Amino acid sequence: MSTILSSDSLIGNEVKNYQGEDLGQVKDFMIDSTDGRIEYAVLDFGGFMNIGNKLFAVPMQALQLDTKEECFRINQPKERLERAEGFDKDDWPNMADPKWRANINNFYIN
Repeated sequence: MSTILSSDSLIGNEVKNYQGEDLGQVKDFMIDSTDGRIEYAVLDFGGFMNIGNKLFAVPMQALQLDTKEECFRINQPKERLERAEGFDKDDWPNMADPKWRANINNFYIN
């Protein structure tokens, strides 16, 4: 099985927690231009949690690609994600801001 995948094959993948709940889908990826690493997956949880059209940047460390089920897994209950910091599709945060990054990483990873 290949470990190299195109972003097109991953965008649109569903996001599920380990309890099997559908949480949304991947809309985009944010790449650090200094080292080429994918830092965040931009997720749309809106349709599943009644929180409008907000998007959420989730650190890639918090996601696991499930190639068998063709989805991403996150170890978070649906109720916790309802409290996550989101943003409007027309007003993205500065993802290079150290304070923003620390808040997001603390929420999903720590």
